[in-house]
Amino acid sequence: MNTLIAIIGLGVLCLLFEIFNLRKAIVPITILGLLGVLGLTISEFNSTESYYNNMIVVSKFSSTFSSLFIVLTIFLVALGHNFYENHQSKISDYIAIKIFLLAGAVAMVSFGNLAMFFLGIEVLSIALYILAASDRMNLKSNEAGMKYFLMGSFASGIILFGICLIYGAMGSFDVTEISELSQSAELPVWFPIGIVLVTIGLLFKVAAVPFHFWAPDVYEGSPALTTALMSTLAKVVAMATLYKLLSVMNADVSESFKMVVVIISMASMTVGNIMALRQTNVKRMLAFSGVSHAGFMLMTLLSLSTSAGSLLYYASAYSLSGIAAFCVILYVCKNRDNEDVVNFHGLGKTNPLLAAILTAALLSMAGIPIFAGFFAKLVLFNQTIQAGYLALVIVAVVNSIISVGYYFKLILAMYTKEPNEERKGTPVIIYAVAVIAIVLNIALGLYPSFVLDLLA
Repeated sequence: MNTLIAIIGLGVLCLLFEIFNLRKAIVPITILGLLGVLGLTISEFNSTESYYNNMIVVSKFSSTFSSLFIVLTIFLVALGHNFYENHQSKISDYIAIKIFLLAGAVAMVSFGNLAMFFLGIEVLSIALYILAASDRMNLKSNEAGMKYFLMGSFASGIILFGICLIYGAMGSFDVTEISELSQSAELPVWFPIGIVLVTIGLLFKVAAVPFHFWAPDVYEGSPALTTALMSTLAKVVAMATLYKLLSVMNADVSESFKMVVVIISMASMTVGNIMALRQTNVKRMLAFSGVSHAGFMLMTLLSLSTSAGSLLYYASAYSLSGIAAFCVILYVCKNRDNEDVVNFHGLGKTNPLLAAILTAALLSMAGIPIFAGFFAKLVLFNQTIQAGYLALVIVAVVNSIISVGYYFKLILAMYTKEPNEERKGTPVIIYAVAVIAIVLNIALGLYPSFVLDLLA
Protein backbone atom coordinates (compact mmCIF):
# COMPACT_ATOMS: atom_id res chain seq x y z
CA MET A 1 0.00 0.00 0.00
CA ASN A 2 2.85 2.35 0.82
CA THR A 3 4.33 1.59 -2.61
CA LEU A 4 1.10 2.54 -4.36
CA ILE A 5 0.72 5.80 -2.44
CA ALA A 6 4.36 6.74 -3.09
CA ILE A 7 4.01 6.10 -6.84
CA ILE A 8 0.87 8.20 -7.13
CA GLY A 9 2.53 10.99 -5.15
CA LEU A 10 5.53 10.88 -7.48
CA GLY A 11 3.24 11.18 -10.50
CA VAL A 12 1.59 14.29 -9.05
CA LEU A 13 5.03 15.71 -8.25
CA CYS A 14 6.05 15.34 -11.92
CA LEU A 15 3.13 17.53 -12.96
CA LEU A 16 4.01 20.13 -10.31
CA PHE A 17 7.59 20.32 -11.63
CA GLU A 18 6.21 21.58 -14.92
CA ILE A 19 4.21 24.29 -13.17
CA PHE A 20 7.33 25.49 -11.33
CA ASN A 21 9.40 25.39 -14.55
CA LEU A 22 11.72 22.61 -13.36
CA ARG A 23 11.64 20.61 -16.60
CA LYS A 24 15.32 19.62 -16.52
CA ALA A 25 14.92 18.13 -13.05
CA ILE A 26 11.90 15.95 -13.91
CA VAL A 27 13.74 12.89 -15.22
CA PRO A 28 16.55 12.69 -12.62
CA ILE A 29 14.22 13.38 -9.68
CA THR A 30 11.69 10.86 -11.00
CA ILE A 31 14.42 8.21 -11.26
CA LEU A 32 15.61 8.97 -7.73
CA GLY A 33 12.01 8.81 -6.52
CA LEU A 34 11.48 5.44 -8.22
CA LEU A 35 14.68 4.11 -6.64
CA GLY A 36 13.29 5.16 -3.25
CA VAL A 37 9.98 3.44 -4.04
CA LEU A 38 11.92 0.33 -5.08
CA GLY A 39 13.67 0.29 -1.70
CA LEU A 40 10.31 0.70 0.03
CA THR A 41 8.87 -2.22 -1.96
CA ILE A 42 11.84 -4.48 -1.23
CA SER A 43 11.40 -3.76 2.49
CA GLU A 44 7.88 -5.27 2.23
CA PHE A 45 9.04 -8.57 0.69
CA ASN A 46 8.35 -10.62 3.81
CA SER A 47 5.17 -8.88 4.95
CA THR A 48 1.59 -9.91 4.23
CA GLU A 49 -0.98 -7.24 4.98
CA SER A 50 -4.33 -6.12 3.64
CA TYR A 51 -5.68 -2.57 3.46
CA TYR A 52 -9.08 -0.91 3.01
CA ASN A 53 -11.23 -3.98 3.70
CA ASN A 54 -8.97 -6.25 1.66
CA MET A 55 -9.05 -4.01 -1.42
CA ILE A 56 -5.21 -4.04 -1.52
CA VAL A 57 -3.20 -7.07 -0.38
CA VAL A 58 0.57 -6.77 0.04
CA SER A 59 2.26 -10.17 -0.31
CA LYS A 60 5.57 -11.57 -1.46
CA PHE A 61 4.04 -12.11 -4.93
CA SER A 62 2.87 -8.50 -5.25
CA SER A 63 6.10 -7.07 -3.82
CA THR A 64 8.44 -9.03 -6.12
CA PHE A 65 6.50 -8.29 -9.28
CA SER A 66 6.05 -4.65 -8.26
CA SER A 67 9.83 -4.42 -7.88
CA LEU A 68 10.27 -5.71 -11.44
CA PHE A 69 7.73 -3.18 -12.74
CA ILE A 70 9.54 -0.33 -10.97
CA VAL A 71 12.92 -1.37 -12.42
CA LEU A 72 11.44 -1.45 -15.94
CA THR A 73 9.80 1.96 -15.40
CA ILE A 74 13.15 3.42 -14.29
CA PHE A 75 14.67 2.31 -17.61
CA LEU A 76 11.75 3.69 -19.62
CA VAL A 77 11.77 7.04 -17.80
CA ALA A 78 15.55 7.34 -18.27
CA LEU A 79 15.12 6.86 -22.03
CA GLY A 80 12.34 9.46 -22.12
CA HIS A 81 14.48 12.59 -21.77
CA ASN A 82 16.26 12.07 -25.08
CA PHE A 83 13.23 10.60 -26.87
CA TYR A 84 10.74 13.37 -26.06
CA GLU A 85 13.04 16.36 -26.52
CA ASN A 86 11.55 17.23 -29.93
CA HIS A 87 7.91 16.36 -29.18
CA GLN A 88 5.20 18.99 -29.15
CA SER A 89 3.88 18.12 -25.67
CA LYS A 90 5.72 18.69 -22.43
CA ILE A 91 7.97 15.93 -21.09
CA SER A 92 6.23 16.13 -17.71
CA ASP A 93 3.04 14.84 -19.34
CA TYR A 94 4.75 11.72 -20.70
CA ILE A 95 6.67 10.98 -17.51
CA ALA A 96 3.60 11.48 -15.30
CA ILE A 97 1.54 9.15 -17.52
CA LYS A 98 4.21 6.46 -17.18
CA ILE A 99 4.22 6.87 -13.39
CA PHE A 100 0.43 6.61 -13.20
CA LEU A 101 0.63 3.58 -15.51
CA LEU A 102 3.02 2.04 -12.97
CA ALA A 103 0.44 2.70 -10.24
CA GLY A 104 -2.12 0.76 -12.27
CA ALA A 105 0.39 -2.06 -12.76
CA VAL A 106 1.08 -2.32 -9.02
CA ALA A 107 -2.67 -2.31 -8.29
CA MET A 108 -3.16 -5.16 -10.78
CA VAL A 109 -0.84 -7.50 -8.85
CA SER A 110 -1.85 -6.25 -5.38
CA PHE A 111 -5.63 -6.51 -5.63
CA GLY A 112 -7.69 -8.32 -3.02
CA ASN A 113 -10.96 -7.26 -4.57
CA LEU A 114 -12.19 -7.50 -8.17
CA ALA A 115 -13.12 -3.80 -8.12
CA MET A 116 -9.47 -2.88 -7.48
CA PHE A 117 -8.41 -5.40 -10.13
CA PHE A 118 -10.55 -3.66 -12.76
CA LEU A 119 -9.50 -0.20 -11.59
CA GLY A 120 -5.83 -1.17 -12.05
CA ILE A 121 -6.51 -2.48 -15.56
CA GLU A 122 -8.27 0.71 -16.60
CA VAL A 123 -5.55 3.01 -15.22
CA LEU A 124 -2.91 1.04 -17.12
CA SER A 125 -4.98 0.75 -20.31
CA ILE A 126 -5.96 4.42 -20.54
CA ALA A 127 -2.31 5.43 -20.10
CA LEU A 128 -1.34 3.08 -22.93
CA TYR A 129 -4.06 4.46 -25.24
CA ILE A 130 -2.69 7.97 -24.71
CA LEU A 131 0.94 6.96 -25.22
CA ALA A 132 0.15 4.96 -28.37
CA ALA A 133 -1.33 8.07 -30.01
CA SER A 134 1.10 10.54 -28.42
CA ASP A 135 2.87 11.41 -31.70
CA ARG A 136 0.01 13.63 -32.82
CA MET A 137 1.48 14.63 -36.19
CA ASN A 138 2.06 11.01 -37.24
CA LEU A 139 -0.89 9.28 -38.90
CA LYS A 140 0.44 5.82 -37.97
CA SER A 141 0.52 6.81 -34.31
CA ASN A 142 -3.04 8.16 -34.52
CA GLU A 143 -4.18 4.94 -36.14
CA ALA A 144 -2.36 2.84 -33.52
CA GLY A 145 -3.94 4.78 -30.66
CA MET A 146 -7.44 4.48 -32.11
CA LYS A 147 -7.07 0.78 -32.93
CA TYR A 148 -5.70 -0.01 -29.49
CA PHE A 149 -8.42 2.07 -27.83
CA LEU A 150 -11.24 0.32 -29.68
CA MET A 151 -9.87 -3.19 -29.20
CA GLY A 152 -8.82 -2.49 -25.60
CA SER A 153 -12.23 -1.07 -24.71
CA PHE A 154 -13.87 -4.18 -26.13
CA ALA A 155 -11.56 -6.38 -24.03
CA SER A 156 -12.27 -4.29 -20.91
CA GLY A 157 -15.99 -4.77 -21.53
CA ILE A 158 -15.50 -8.54 -21.66
CA ILE A 159 -13.53 -8.45 -18.39
CA LEU A 160 -16.24 -6.34 -16.73
CA PHE A 161 -18.97 -8.70 -17.90
CA GLY A 162 -16.96 -11.62 -16.50
CA ILE A 163 -16.60 -9.84 -13.14
CA CYS A 164 -20.37 -9.26 -13.08
CA LEU A 165 -21.03 -12.97 -13.64
CA ILE A 166 -18.57 -13.91 -10.87
CA TYR A 167 -20.28 -11.47 -8.52
CA GLY A 168 -23.68 -12.86 -9.48
CA ALA A 169 -22.50 -16.38 -8.70
CA MET A 170 -20.66 -15.60 -5.45
CA GLY A 171 -22.30 -12.43 -4.12
CA SER A 172 -18.93 -10.81 -3.43
CA PHE A 173 -16.05 -9.00 -5.11
CA ASP A 174 -13.59 -10.09 -2.41
CA VAL A 175 -11.22 -12.69 -3.88
CA THR A 176 -10.71 -14.44 -0.50
CA GLU A 177 -14.44 -15.02 -0.14
CA ILE A 178 -14.71 -16.07 -3.77
CA SER A 179 -11.86 -18.56 -3.30
CA GLU A 180 -13.56 -20.09 -0.24
CA LEU A 181 -16.96 -20.30 -1.94
CA SER A 182 -15.42 -21.86 -5.07
CA GLN A 183 -14.46 -24.94 -2.99
CA SER A 184 -18.12 -25.95 -2.72
CA ALA A 185 -19.31 -28.95 -4.70
CA GLU A 186 -21.99 -27.11 -6.67
CA LEU A 187 -21.25 -23.78 -8.31
CA PRO A 188 -23.60 -21.71 -10.48
CA VAL A 189 -22.84 -22.22 -14.15
CA TRP A 190 -22.05 -18.52 -14.64
CA PHE A 191 -19.06 -18.67 -12.28
CA PRO A 192 -16.85 -20.64 -14.73
CA ILE A 193 -18.28 -18.54 -17.58
CA GLY A 194 -17.18 -15.41 -15.70
CA ILE A 195 -13.70 -16.86 -15.18
CA VAL A 196 -13.45 -17.61 -18.92
CA LEU A 197 -14.53 -14.08 -19.89
CA VAL A 198 -12.02 -12.43 -17.54
CA THR A 199 -9.30 -14.77 -18.87
CA ILE A 200 -10.18 -13.84 -22.46
CA GLY A 201 -9.86 -10.15 -21.64
CA LEU A 202 -6.44 -10.64 -20.05
CA LEU A 203 -5.28 -12.82 -22.95
CA PHE A 204 -5.98 -9.81 -25.14
CA LYS A 205 -3.72 -7.68 -22.93
CA VAL A 206 -1.02 -10.37 -23.15
CA ALA A 207 -1.51 -10.59 -26.95
CA ALA A 208 -1.93 -14.36 -27.01
CA VAL A 209 -3.43 -16.16 -30.02
CA PRO A 210 -6.22 -15.68 -31.12
CA PHE A 211 -6.40 -12.27 -29.39
CA HIS A 212 -3.18 -10.92 -30.86
CA PHE A 213 -4.30 -9.24 -34.09
CA TRP A 214 -3.98 -5.73 -32.68
CA ALA A 215 -0.34 -6.14 -31.64
CA PRO A 216 1.64 -5.83 -34.93
CA ASP A 217 -0.18 -2.71 -36.14
CA VAL A 218 -0.18 -1.00 -32.74
CA TYR A 219 3.48 -1.83 -32.11
CA GLU A 220 4.49 -0.50 -35.54
CA GLY A 221 2.43 2.70 -35.37
CA SER A 222 3.18 3.69 -31.78
CA PRO A 223 6.29 5.74 -30.92
CA ALA A 224 9.24 3.40 -30.35
CA LEU A 225 9.44 4.11 -26.61
CA THR A 226 5.74 3.30 -26.21
CA THR A 227 6.26 0.06 -28.11
CA ALA A 228 9.08 -0.78 -25.70
CA LEU A 229 6.71 -0.18 -22.79
CA MET A 230 3.95 -2.34 -24.34
CA SER A 231 6.23 -5.24 -25.19
CA THR A 232 7.93 -5.36 -21.78
CA LEU A 233 6.11 -3.75 -18.86
CA ALA A 234 2.50 -4.02 -20.08
CA LYS A 235 2.84 -7.64 -21.23
CA VAL A 236 4.52 -8.76 -17.99
CA VAL A 237 1.89 -6.96 -15.89
CA ALA A 238 -0.99 -8.65 -17.71
CA MET A 239 0.64 -12.07 -17.43
CA ALA A 240 1.33 -11.70 -13.69
CA THR A 241 -2.25 -10.52 -13.14
CA LEU A 242 -3.68 -13.47 -15.05
CA TYR A 243 -1.52 -15.84 -12.99
CA LYS A 244 -2.66 -14.30 -9.69
CA LEU A 245 -6.31 -14.19 -10.70
CA LEU A 246 -6.43 -17.87 -11.66
CA SER A 247 -4.48 -18.79 -8.52
CA VAL A 248 -6.97 -17.13 -6.16
CA MET A 249 -9.95 -18.43 -8.18
CA ASN A 250 -8.70 -22.04 -7.92
CA ALA A 251 -9.00 -22.42 -11.68
CA ASP A 252 -6.18 -24.97 -11.73
CA VAL A 253 -8.56 -27.74 -10.60
CA SER A 254 -10.15 -27.96 -14.06
CA GLU A 255 -8.40 -30.28 -16.52
CA SER A 256 -10.50 -28.94 -19.38
CA PHE A 257 -9.29 -25.43 -18.57
CA LYS A 258 -5.67 -26.65 -18.60
CA MET A 259 -6.21 -28.21 -22.03
CA VAL A 260 -7.43 -24.87 -23.36
CA VAL A 261 -4.30 -23.23 -21.93
CA VAL A 262 -2.13 -25.84 -23.68
CA ILE A 263 -3.83 -25.17 -27.02
CA ILE A 264 -3.54 -21.38 -26.68
CA SER A 265 0.11 -21.70 -25.60
CA MET A 266 0.96 -23.92 -28.60
CA ALA A 267 -0.92 -21.64 -31.00
CA SER A 268 0.73 -18.48 -29.63
CA MET A 269 4.24 -19.91 -29.93
CA THR A 270 3.68 -21.32 -33.42
CA VAL A 271 1.75 -18.44 -35.00
CA GLY A 272 4.00 -15.83 -33.40
CA ASN A 273 7.21 -17.41 -34.66
CA ILE A 274 5.98 -18.26 -38.16
CA MET A 275 4.61 -14.75 -38.71
CA ALA A 276 7.79 -13.18 -37.30
CA LEU A 277 9.84 -15.00 -39.95
CA ARG A 278 8.08 -13.00 -42.67
CA GLN A 279 8.55 -9.52 -41.20
CA THR A 280 10.93 -6.88 -42.52
CA ASN A 281 9.94 -4.27 -39.92
CA VAL A 282 11.76 -4.81 -36.63
CA LYS A 283 8.90 -3.56 -34.45
CA ARG A 284 6.43 -5.90 -36.17
CA MET A 285 8.94 -8.73 -35.81
CA LEU A 286 9.21 -8.07 -32.07
CA ALA A 287 5.41 -7.85 -31.85
CA PHE A 288 5.06 -11.41 -33.19
CA SER A 289 8.03 -12.44 -31.06
CA GLY A 290 6.08 -11.10 -28.07
CA VAL A 291 3.09 -13.24 -29.09
CA SER A 292 5.40 -16.25 -29.03
CA HIS A 293 6.83 -15.33 -25.61
CA ALA A 294 3.27 -14.94 -24.29
CA GLY A 295 2.78 -18.59 -25.29
CA PHE A 296 5.84 -19.57 -23.26
CA MET A 297 4.66 -17.63 -20.20
CA LEU A 298 1.21 -19.23 -20.42
CA MET A 299 2.91 -22.55 -19.62
CA THR A 300 3.19 -21.37 -16.00
CA LEU A 301 -0.62 -21.58 -15.70
CA LEU A 302 -0.41 -25.38 -15.84
CA SER A 303 1.14 -25.58 -12.36
CA LEU A 304 -0.20 -22.56 -10.51
CA SER A 305 0.87 -23.71 -7.07
CA THR A 306 4.58 -24.00 -7.90
CA SER A 307 5.43 -21.83 -10.91
CA ALA A 308 5.27 -18.26 -9.53
CA GLY A 309 9.08 -18.14 -9.32
CA SER A 310 9.54 -19.39 -12.88
CA LEU A 311 7.06 -16.80 -14.18
CA LEU A 312 8.96 -14.02 -12.37
CA TYR A 313 12.25 -15.34 -13.78
CA TYR A 314 10.98 -15.63 -17.35
CA ALA A 315 9.31 -12.21 -17.18
CA SER A 316 12.52 -10.65 -15.86
CA ALA A 317 14.69 -12.26 -18.55
CA TYR A 318 12.32 -11.36 -21.38
CA SER A 319 11.67 -7.77 -20.29
CA LEU A 320 15.34 -6.94 -19.65
CA SER A 321 16.35 -8.22 -23.09
CA GLY A 322 13.43 -6.28 -24.58
CA ILE A 323 14.59 -3.04 -22.94
CA ALA A 324 18.15 -3.59 -24.23
CA ALA A 325 16.88 -4.30 -27.75
CA PHE A 326 14.68 -1.20 -27.85
CA CYS A 327 17.55 1.00 -26.71
CA VAL A 328 19.30 0.09 -29.96
CA ILE A 329 16.11 0.51 -31.99
CA LEU A 330 15.62 4.00 -30.51
CA TYR A 331 19.14 4.96 -31.59
CA VAL A 332 19.08 3.42 -35.06
CA CYS A 333 15.58 4.51 -36.08
CA LYS A 334 15.51 8.01 -34.62
CA ASN A 335 14.34 10.59 -37.23
CA ARG A 336 13.48 7.80 -39.68
CA ASP A 337 10.10 7.00 -41.19
CA ASN A 338 10.29 3.28 -40.47
CA GLU A 339 12.06 0.60 -38.43
CA ASP A 340 12.95 -1.78 -41.27
CA VAL A 341 15.82 -4.25 -41.03
CA VAL A 342 17.67 -2.29 -43.73
CA ASN A 343 18.27 0.50 -41.20
CA PHE A 344 20.43 -1.87 -39.16
CA HIS A 345 22.79 -2.73 -42.02
CA GLY A 346 26.40 -2.36 -40.95
CA LEU A 347 25.67 -1.43 -37.33
CA GLY A 348 28.43 -3.83 -36.27
CA LYS A 349 30.93 -1.56 -38.05
CA THR A 350 29.52 1.86 -37.17
CA ASN A 351 28.65 1.12 -33.53
CA PRO A 352 30.07 -2.22 -32.34
CA LEU A 353 28.90 -1.83 -28.72
CA LEU A 354 25.22 -1.30 -29.56
CA ALA A 355 25.38 -4.08 -32.16
CA ALA A 356 26.81 -6.43 -29.53
CA ILE A 357 24.06 -5.42 -27.06
CA LEU A 358 21.30 -6.03 -29.62
CA THR A 359 22.87 -9.36 -30.52
CA ALA A 360 22.97 -10.38 -26.85
CA ALA A 361 19.33 -9.31 -26.35
CA LEU A 362 18.16 -11.31 -29.37
CA LEU A 363 20.17 -14.36 -28.31
CA SER A 364 18.54 -14.19 -24.89
CA MET A 365 15.08 -14.07 -26.48
CA ALA A 366 16.01 -17.05 -28.64
CA GLY A 367 17.11 -19.00 -25.55
CA ILE A 368 20.86 -19.25 -26.12
CA PRO A 369 23.24 -19.75 -23.14
CA ILE A 370 24.65 -17.90 -21.12
CA PHE A 371 21.77 -15.47 -21.16
CA ALA A 372 18.83 -15.56 -18.76
CA GLY A 373 16.42 -16.41 -21.59
CA PHE A 374 17.98 -19.87 -21.90
CA PHE A 375 17.73 -20.71 -18.20
CA ALA A 376 14.20 -19.26 -17.99
CA LYS A 377 13.05 -21.64 -20.73
CA LEU A 378 14.95 -24.51 -19.11
CA VAL A 379 13.18 -23.99 -15.76
CA LEU A 380 9.84 -23.58 -17.52
CA PHE A 381 10.28 -26.75 -19.58
CA ASN A 382 11.29 -28.75 -16.52
CA GLN A 383 8.20 -27.68 -14.58
CA THR A 384 5.91 -28.35 -17.53
CA ILE A 385 7.33 -31.87 -17.99
CA GLN A 386 6.78 -32.55 -14.28
CA ALA A 387 3.18 -31.38 -14.70
CA GLY A 388 2.74 -34.03 -17.43
CA TYR A 389 2.72 -31.95 -20.61
CA LEU A 390 5.65 -33.34 -22.59
CA ALA A 391 4.00 -32.65 -25.96
CA LEU A 392 3.77 -28.94 -25.12
CA VAL A 393 7.48 -28.84 -24.24
CA ILE A 394 8.35 -30.51 -27.57
CA VAL A 395 6.34 -27.85 -29.43
CA ALA A 396 8.06 -25.15 -27.36
CA VAL A 397 11.54 -26.50 -28.19
CA VAL A 398 10.72 -26.62 -31.91
CA ASN A 399 9.46 -23.04 -31.75
CA SER A 400 12.61 -21.92 -29.95
CA ILE A 401 14.60 -23.32 -32.88
CA ILE A 402 12.32 -21.53 -35.37
CA SER A 403 12.81 -18.22 -33.55
CA VAL A 404 16.55 -18.37 -34.20
CA GLY A 405 15.76 -17.76 -37.89
CA TYR A 406 14.30 -14.28 -37.57
CA TYR A 407 16.57 -13.19 -34.72
CA PHE A 408 19.63 -14.11 -36.77
CA LYS A 409 18.22 -12.29 -39.81
CA LEU A 410 18.67 -9.06 -37.87
CA ILE A 411 22.05 -10.10 -36.43
CA LEU A 412 23.41 -10.97 -39.89
CA ALA A 413 22.17 -7.63 -41.24
CA MET A 414 24.28 -5.84 -38.62
CA TYR A 415 27.48 -7.76 -39.29
CA THR A 416 27.41 -8.85 -42.95
CA LYS A 417 25.89 -5.82 -44.72
CA GLU A 418 27.52 -2.51 -45.52
CA PRO A 419 26.22 0.54 -43.61
CA ASN A 420 23.81 2.77 -45.51
CA GLU A 421 25.01 6.02 -43.99
CA GLU A 422 27.07 7.43 -41.15
CA ARG A 423 25.19 7.66 -37.87
CA LYS A 424 25.41 10.56 -35.45
CA GLY A 425 26.77 10.29 -31.93
CA THR A 426 24.94 8.12 -29.44
CA PRO A 427 23.45 9.69 -26.29
CA VAL A 428 25.13 8.43 -23.14
CA ILE A 429 21.79 7.43 -21.62
CA ILE A 430 21.18 4.95 -24.47
CA TYR A 431 24.51 3.25 -23.72
CA ALA A 432 23.87 3.31 -19.96
CA VAL A 433 20.38 1.77 -20.05
CA ALA A 434 21.31 -0.81 -22.71
CA VAL A 435 24.46 -1.94 -20.89
CA ILE A 436 22.77 -2.13 -17.47
CA ALA A 437 19.81 -4.08 -18.89
CA ILE A 438 21.94 -6.67 -20.69
CA VAL A 439 24.35 -7.01 -17.74
CA LEU A 440 21.38 -7.70 -15.46
CA ASN A 441 20.14 -10.25 -17.99
CA ILE A 442 23.49 -12.06 -18.00
CA ALA A 443 23.67 -11.87 -14.17
CA LEU A 444 20.25 -13.53 -13.91
CA GLY A 445 21.49 -16.21 -16.30
CA LEU A 446 24.55 -16.90 -14.14
CA TYR A 447 22.64 -16.73 -10.84
CA PRO A 448 19.05 -17.85 -11.55
CA SER A 449 18.40 -18.84 -7.93
CA PHE A 450 18.51 -15.15 -6.97
CA VAL A 451 15.10 -14.67 -8.60
CA LEU A 452 13.71 -18.19 -8.42
CA ASP A 453 14.10 -18.36 -4.64
CA LEU A 454 12.14 -15.14 -4.11
CA LEU A 455 8.84 -16.96 -4.72
CA ALA A 456 9.93 -20.52 -3.88
